[in-house]
Amino acid sequence: MIEILTPAELGRARETGALVAHILQTLKGRSAVGTNLLDIDRWAKAMILDAGAVSCYVDYAPSFGSGPFGHYICTAVNDAVLHGLPHDYALADGDLLTLDLAVSLNGIAADAAISFIVGESQPTESVAMIDATERALSAGIAAARPGARIGDISAAIGSVLSAAGYPINVEFGGHGIGSTMHQDPHVSNTGRPGRGYKLRPGLLLALEPWVMIDTDELITDADGWTLRSATGCRTAHSEHTIAITEGGAEILTVVG
Repeated sequence: MIEILTPAELGRARETGALVAHILQTLKGRSAVGTNLLDIDRWAKAMILDAGAVSCYVDYAPSFGSGPFGHYICTAVNDAVLHGLPHDYALADGDLLTLDLAVSLNGIAADAAISFIVGESQPTESVAMIDATERALSAGIAAARPGARIGDISAAIGSVLSAAGYPINVEFGGHGIGSTMHQDPHVSNTGRPGRGYKLRPGLLLALEPWVMIDTDELITDADGWTLRSATGCRTAHSEHTIAITEGGAEILTVVG
């Protein structure tokens, strides 16, 4: 299913995006050495419910997961990159933490992710990898305009990641979003320009470049959800929900 939002629905999408951005930035500010991942999940739950929003994750049970997710945010640490199931773990100095959040407010969903280093230690290789995903995300957003195609976005993202030297996994990528979290079209993190669905005003997309330092292979953790790098290397993930407008892409999941 591909949804095209009306102007009124787009206004609601802006509200949802602002909420997701606010929650993520608040959680980033609270994530310090010693913070437990389960505390982050509890904080996310409280902020979602206080806003009158609904989690897109708690009851989420896709074919690639093991039953309902059961938590309010994805927390991925170091070699974990996607669908990180919150568990009893206290963050250590230098940990690379990814927070991925999707909520629905007034019937419209928004999805975003941030990666950052916890504490004082700033490992150079990890900082560079986070930067590469953020630059790739910016390139994908710049390519998203009416009349362009999904392949133009994928090619823009992939060119940045490849130039930075990272292997690219194509099993998971960006996606359409609207009244539900995951919709068509799929947005691969690499591709050929001029291919795929033509972008139209009113289309919402969640773009999410993610990489692993030295592999494109994933393994599933024993929890049935968390995806990790097959080699144990570190990972990073950056994501925004955007709206295609007449003037180009509007980023919905930014603060202020």
